[in-house]
Amino acid sequence: MMDSKKRKRLERAGFAVGSAAEFLGLSPEETALIEMRLALSRTLRERRSAAGLTQVALARLTGSSQSRVAKMEAGDPSVSLDLLIRALLAAGATRREVGQALSRRVA
Repeated sequence: MMDSKKRKRLERAGFAVGSAAEFLGLSPEETALIEMRLALSRTLRERRSAAGLTQVALARLTGSSQSRVAKMEAGDPSVSLDLLIRALLAAGATRREVGQALSRRVA
């Protein structure tokens, strides 16, 4: 969230100020899906680190590659939600933790 002083200064300078969703013309559903993907990605990175796993080790657990794990953690849209969730479970997350991650709002 941008502070109001900065927002007003930018608007006075002629800039249009809005959200990424407004700029990209995203529907509420598209916005929610992106937020869920980013929340899962962030949770995977946190969970993997907390478990003391390297990206290589997590890749072995999921039958994937280190570069794919890096893409998962970066929220790359080419990674399926199925793979993100399987990686979270392989890193030791519970179904409850996956649900909590899905309900997080990404700032």
